[in-house]
Amino acid sequence: MTTKILALTDALGNLVRFELLPGHRFDTVGVEPLIDGVDFGGLIADKAFDSDTIIADLNARGAKIVISQHPRRTKPLPLDRDLWRHLIENFFCRLKEFKRIAMRADKIDQSFSAMIYLAAAVINSQ
Repeated sequence: MTTKILALTDALGNLVRFELLPGHRFDTVGVEPLIDGVDFGGLIADKAFDSDTIIADLNARGAKIVISQHPRRTKPLPLDRDLWRHLIENFFCRLKEFKRIAMRADKIDQSFSAMIYLAAAVINSQ
């Protein structure tokens, strides 16, 4: 069984909220519930989030966008490259240091989510 973790972190790389998706689902499906009701000034994401609807929503919010673009995009979008993508990557590296999360040892999503919250609390306290 595979599971995708979509995470939203603050500017310091601390977990704000996350969504669990089945491993075979597109990442763009989980973006709307992830950012719904959250006020932020910018979004840093990988190319799985390169969707016209997501970018339109972020532009309507007035958020800065740093999303690696797919090579298939015919017209590259102007992006703010001053924001650093490594913050979210660092969060996932620290999260995967917890073997139980990296190996997906929990059988149900509720206990797996609880372990992510616990690991995030440990990471934030360091």
